[in-house]
Parts: sequence; structure tokens; C-alpha cells
Amino acid sequence: MDPREDLVRHYQWLRQHGNNDSHSGNASVRVENDFWVTPSGACADLLSADQLIRCELAGSSGQGASLDAPLHRLVYRHNPKARAVLHSHGPYSVAMTMHGEDFIPPDFEGQYYFERIPVISIPYKDYIAEAPQRVAEVLAEYPVMVVRGHGVYAQAESINLAYKWSCSFELSAKTAWLAKQAGTL
Repeated sequence: MDPREDLVRHYQWLRQHGNNDSHSGNASVRVENDFWVTPSGACADLLSADQLIRCELAGSSGQGASLDAPLHRLVYRHNPKARAVLHSHGPYSVAMTMHGEDFIPPDFEGQYYFERIPVISIPYKDYIAEAPQRVAEVLAEYPVMVVRGHGVYAQAESINLAYKWSCSFELSAKTAWLAKQAGTL
């Protein structure tokens, strides 16, 4: 499958499964010395592979690229094995990390994949300036992390694995939320 089509498919799945709204999040896939990223303000429901923006790994972002394109570039530079980056806004992942503390999965599957999920705080007004470097540094050591109050970033050797990390984290956060409501956590 064309990596761009695969990227669109996974980005649309994030929307279909409630991890993004119609126009939120972003995604990229690395192909040799470039990466393809979703356009700024992309509608996941309508996105097609020919709308993705080509960006140079060592150069500039293509016109109309996601505001997070510089962040994706730095993730690839800090982690040469990474071939995909997904940014999502899973409601349970965001809600369960609003306090700014790292997330420790309470469930078996969550603990099987993640000892902990780092959470960093960036003032909203400073996000564009600070997020690329700070997120890339964390993702050089972890497959998934959170910017408090904003969303989840996942990187992996494939788009499907980055998607798995995003979804596994969201399910673990949902399990934690439900356990707290039931009084068992």
C-alpha cells in the first residue's frame, strides 16, 4: 500500500473511533529523506492521499502543512527508527492526564505496553515555540506521551504501530476513568 494512503486510513480511524474530532490532530509518515504530513486544518472525513504535504526531513515544511510539521521533523531527527508520528486528542487520555503527572496504566494491557506514559506541561501560548523540541526529546525515549491539556503523540517504526500505541493508551485511560467512577481505583 502507498504509505500516504495508509497514513490517511489511520488518520481517519483516529476520527472514526473518537480519538479526534473532524478537524483535529495530525499525522505523518516518513519516506526516505522526506515525510508526508496532514495539511493544517485537515478534515479527516474528507482527506485523501493527494492532499498530504511533502516536507523535507533536512529542510522546510511544504506550504499548508500542519502547524505540527516542525514537531514531526524533530521527532524523526531525534529517533531515526521512527517512520510514523500520530497526534490525537483521545478524551480519556487527555482527561486522565490533566493534573500533569505521568500516567501509570492500571490495567494489564496498559502495563504490558507502557511502564509509564510521560506527561509534559507547556503553556498554551508557548506551544508552537516549545512543543517541537520538548515532544521530540520525550519521543526519543518513549513510544507515546502527552502534552497536558492538549493531546497524545505517538511514534513508531510503522503507522500501524503508532496507531496501536495511541489506541492502547486511550483504552488504558478509559479503563482507569471507569475504575475511578466504580470506586475500584
